[in-house]
Amino acid sequence: MCYYCSMGQKISTIVISEDKHTQELIKLYLEEFGEFNFLAATDDFSKAYEAVKELSKSLIIIDISDYPDPGLNFMAKISQEFENCKILALSDRPNVDLIVKVMRTGVKNFLSLPLIKNDFFTILSDILSEFCGQQKKKTKCRILTVFSNKGGIGKTSIASNLAVELAKITKENVALIDLNFQLGDITTVLDLKPSFNISYMLQNLDKINEDFLLSTLEKYKDTSLYVLADPPYFKQADNISPIQISKLFEILKDTFSYIVVDTSAGFDAKTMKALEFSDLIFLVTTANLPALRSSQRCLELFNKLGFDNSKIQILINRYMENDEIKKEDVEEVLGKKIFWKVPNNYFTMMSAINKGVPVAEINQDSNVARSYKDLALMVSDSVYKQNLIKKFSSPANEVMERIF
Repeated sequence: MCYYCSMGQKISTIVISEDKHTQELIKLYLEEFGEFNFLAATDDFSKAYEAVKELSKSLIIIDISDYPDPGLNFMAKISQEFENCKILALSDRPNVDLIVKVMRTGVKNFLSLPLIKNDFFTILSDILSEFCGQQKKKTKCRILTVFSNKGGIGKTSIASNLAVELAKITKENVALIDLNFQLGDITTVLDLKPSFNISYMLQNLDKINEDFLLSTLEKYKDTSLYVLADPPYFKQADNISPIQISKLFEILKDTFSYIVVDTSAGFDAKTMKALEFSDLIFLVTTANLPALRSSQRCLELFNKLGFDNSKIQILINRYMENDEIKKEDVEEVLGKKIFWKVPNNYFTMMSAINKGVPVAEINQDSNVARSYKDLALMVSDSVYKQNLIKKFSSPANEVMERIF
C-alpha cells in the first residue's frame, strides 16, 4: 500500500460518462481496488472542473465515446491547470487517431470500453504509484542531439521546444544539455538563470547521483525537464574534455529517460563525442541551397565515421509548402528521406523567443506548436504508447506513416 493511502486518505475519483452502466461498473471496480474513493458521477464538465478545484489529489475517469472533441478539450484544460489530477480516458470506439489526440492533451492513460477489470486495475496501480512518487523511469534512456554545421538555422529553438514537449507528454525526467560552449542560448530561449552550469557539474563528477542531479540542474517551471546550461565564461569551456563529456552522459543516462542535446555548429572533439553517444541525430537544414550543401557535407562525414544511417534523420526547419525548393527536391539532393518538417511561423516563433517561453505558451494551436508536440510524440518510445498503437491499428510502420 502506498504511503498516501496508508495515512487513511484515498484518492477522490470523479467519473464523467453519460452511460449509467459504465458509471456503476467503475464504482464497483473502484470499491474492489480499495485505494480510490468514488466521489461522484456526472456528464457535466463544468461540475467536474469545479470539483477538481477543491481537491488536493484526484482522478478523473472520462468516457469520450459520444463526445470526443469536448472531452479532449476538457482533458487538455485539466492537464494544464491541475498537476495533482490524473486522467484516464475511455472510449468504445478506440482508434489510432483518437489515441494520438488523447496523448496530445497530456493524458497517457487510455482504455477501451467495455472495461476489462485486470487492465483497469493495472492502470489504477500505475496512477497510484505516480501519486505516491514511486514511478520509475519507464524507458531506456535515449539521447537525441540536434545538430547542424551551419549557424542561425534554429537548432536551439528546436532542442528547447522538443525537450519541453517530451517532458509534458511522457511525464518522465528529461535533460536538456547545452553543449554550445561558446554561444549557448538555451537559458535565453527558456528565460532561465541557473545557479549551476555544465562546468560545475563536470568538476564534481565523483559526487553525482540522482539526488544531486535533480537538485542541481535547473528545473523548468512545473515540468519534469531539467536544464544543464553552458559555461558563462569562455575560459571555463577550455578545461572541458571529451572524456568528461562521455562520463557525464553515462551518469545522466541512469536518471533521465531522454537527454536532448544542443550542440555548436562545428565538429570539435566535444561535439563529436556527443554525436557518437547519440541514439538519434536530427540534422537540421532549411530549404535553400547553402544549407543543403552544408547538410550534404555532414552526411558525407557521418558516413565516413561509420554512423548508422538510421541514426541520422533530416529535419527541415522553417518549411513552407510554397517554397521554390520542395520536399522532394531536398530528399533528392541529400539522398535521404525527410524525417520531420517544422513549419515556418516567423511571428509566433519570434514572440516566443523574445519572451523566453516555449512556442506552445504563445499559441498552443499554432502550426509550429503542434509540430513540436507531434515530433515529441513521434520520438517518445513509451512502451505503453506503442502497445496502444499496435492494439488498435495495422502494422506499426504503416500506422506511423499514416499519423505523421
